[in-house]
Amino acid sequence: MNPNPQAERILVVDDSAATLEVIQRNLLAQGYVTLTAPGVAEGLRILESTPIDLVITDLKMPQVSGLDLVRHVRQNYRDVGVIMITGFASIETAVSAVQEGADNYLPKPFTDEELQGAVRAALEKVRRRRTVQSDAPAPAVSVSGLIGQSDAFQKALALVPKAASSAATVLITGESGTGKELIARAIHYSSDRGAAPFVPVNCGGIPEGLVESELFGHVKGAFTGAVTTRAGFFITADGGTIFLDEISELTPPMQTKLLRVLQSGEVQMVGADKPRRIDARIIAATNKDLHAMVAKGTFREDLYFRLNVITIFVPPLRDRGDDVLLLVSHFARKFAREADRPTPSFTDRALNALRAYPWPGNVRELENIVQRLIVMGEGSVIDVADLPPSMRYTVGPSAGVDRTLAEVEAEYIRNVLASVRGNKTHAAKILGIDRKTLRQKLRLNADEHAVSGSC
Repeated sequence: MNPNPQAERILVVDDSAATLEVIQRNLLAQGYVTLTAPGVAEGLRILESTPIDLVITDLKMPQVSGLDLVRHVRQNYRDVGVIMITGFASIETAVSAVQEGADNYLPKPFTDEELQGAVRAALEKVRRRRTVQSDAPAPAVSVSGLIGQSDAFQKALALVPKAASSAATVLITGESGTGKELIARAIHYSSDRGAAPFVPVNCGGIPEGLVESELFGHVKGAFTGAVTTRAGFFITADGGTIFLDEISELTPPMQTKLLRVLQSGEVQMVGADKPRRIDARIIAATNKDLHAMVAKGTFREDLYFRLNVITIFVPPLRDRGDDVLLLVSHFARKFAREADRPTPSFTDRALNALRAYPWPGNVRELENIVQRLIVMGEGSVIDVADLPPSMRYTVGPSAGVDRTLAEVEAEYIRNVLASVRGNKTHAAKILGIDRKTLRQKLRLNADEHAVSGSC
């Protein structure tokens, strides 16, 4: 059987021929490319001539010990994994192996399952190290910087060229911070409208009384303060694309007027006598369930069907697996370059913490955190202690199940606020509430804290 050219390469170093044969047979059966060496000198020659992903070495060997090999690998091949095996198991040797940089430690005798589990865990560490520390740019789609290799994200990306080749309306759904606007930009710049304007509009950020004027424009004298005629976003996007973010925030009257634009291809400026024909591709986005809003009567069903021609769901970061590490690598290089400093490395513990964190603020939260790590960091290595408190392991009363729901909510709100550096607008989006509700919750939590502190 020919080995898989994509299979990981494992070097086994042991002065026992029987041990080499047993381990090699086990690993070959698992599909790994396995090389063997009867001593450290022979192992070093293989390392110098052959790309290796993982070294499995015995501790006690003639002339040069396994600990010396571990030290050499860690200082000369930093991204290669190391597993130490020994028949002289003790706490001291285990500690020494880990201190020198071994990823795992196996006392003899060990079962096939124990060896396979240790190899899988060590190779997973290797993959994460190489993902974050690679100098190669992270995989991206178009000029919009869409980064991700997970199946969930690739499903969304696969729809980009299909949407770009069509003039149909697109509805992009997903949580706040997942990159819906990047998807919209990718569609626009990949389409035949790419040279025309891309006009992003935050529907939830426009004061209610100005929405119609901002979207459709107004003529001079249409209302108090309209001292000049001004084109709205739709007219500005003529020939290009208008991106209506947070479409769910439009009021029922504005939903009706938007529906009319979709049906007729015309907009009427506030105060104008007649409508104006436009040719603007419409891409809408929302972090809410429009179908549920239709059922509740808060969103027009006919508008929903008009918008929902091509639907693209952008998955949350917590469902994208190792894309977290690709994005960490991308943002670390980006912000290190902007700060004119070397890109720091991340310890395995830091990578595990970043990978395990649920990322309620999604890619936007990750970007903010990596930027803060680069700007505020002083060393060349980022460890768990450098990460925000919400990503660190804690033990104490706060980690128990004896807290009230209000206490859990208050802690979560504080963590979200910390992740976005106190930006209440971003925090409210992540929490799925408006700024007014967030202010009320913060005020209530502050009052309760003051009362409990005075008791």
